[in-house]
Amino acid sequence: MLPRDPGQAHRPASTLELFFDLVFVVAVSTASVQLHHALSHGDFVHGITSYAMLFFAIWWAWMNFTWFATSFDTDDWLYRVLTIVQMGGVLILAAGVPAAFGEGDFTVPVIGYVVMRVAMICQWLRASGCGGALRSATIRYALGIAAVQVLWFLFLFIPAELRIGAFALFALIEILVPVFAEYRHQTPWHPQHITERYGLFTLIVLGESLLASANAIIDALQKVEALAPLILISVLTLLMTAALWWIYFWPPHHRAITSFARSLRYGYTHYFVFAAAAAMSAGIEVQIDILTHESHVAGLEAALTIAVPVAVFLIGIWLIAIRDNADGVVNAVIPIGAALVLLGALLPQSVLLTTAILVVIVVVLVIRPPQPHRLGGGKPHSI
Repeated sequence: MLPRDPGQAHRPASTLELFFDLVFVVAVSTASVQLHHALSHGDFVHGITSYAMLFFAIWWAWMNFTWFATSFDTDDWLYRVLTIVQMGGVLILAAGVPAAFGEGDFTVPVIGYVVMRVAMICQWLRASGCGGALRSATIRYALGIAAVQVLWFLFLFIPAELRIGAFALFALIEILVPVFAEYRHQTPWHPQHITERYGLFTLIVLGESLLASANAIIDALQKVEALAPLILISVLTLLMTAALWWIYFWPPHHRAITSFARSLRYGYTHYFVFAAAAAMSAGIEVQIDILTHESHVAGLEAALTIAVPVAVFLIGIWLIAIRDNADGVVNAVIPIGAALVLLGALLPQSVLLTTAILVVIVVVLVIRPPQPHRLGGGKPHSI
């Protein structure tokens, strides 16, 4: 298992990687559905914290595989088998999401997560056979991941009132493993390949969000007499999702990962981008529940279920990809737009206002294309 050439021309995502992403969306969809139920019943703190913890497991396992694949994808039978084992792990995790939300029982999600990570340990141990300077980095990855899995097993025995603090500590240790592994010798990565992988996963998450919203609207057709509000929310959902797609793909993402520090920022901030994109559908479904009288969440709280994910998405993508490729106008419009989205939650018709703000941002991006210069520099590194 030798490292891939980071300068390889025309390296697209493989069919195995695309298959891998689709399986992960099962877990994303399940978590989003449970978040919707929690928000619709006004259980905001428990719903958001459970979603944040479960989405971390989904995102981190996906991201680690993605960066490993850009460095060591051999696409032979053993690599494929270990990847499919990871896919099985995410399906186990998805099966345990309802119990984690409803009963605070994280046993099945932790088992699924550990299955994914053990398969990843096997991948890194196999990659350690490449020898040379990269051997130490691959061994440190395997040891670091293995040590953290012991912590996640112990997590199951921690009292419920201490779990949020324990999770924050264990998650911090988990995300420090790449820093520990690569502080001396970095594994190579392909800039266009890795950013294409992030872009494809963003497309899938946005598409899943649109699908979940569409299914909720179809179900609501049987429960309401006035169709105009449902037609309006359908149009606004499409416009918001399309605007977020447009904004995400406006900058050249490969410029954002030209050093180890920048690749860390890019990879880690995507937790918020992905989680926000998936959470937006839960907010749309809350609006539909209010129309069908299945939820009695207050107006401001209901508005925030959409405003917060949209604002987080905007700020996240602005920080990691847009800011360094935009002029002063764009760099003012996007953070101001995010602030207005949040403030708009205080006003009637906040979903309409949010959509209008996103459309204005897209218009500005069309008028003012990305700047041609390239910021940053340095040798490509892995995460």
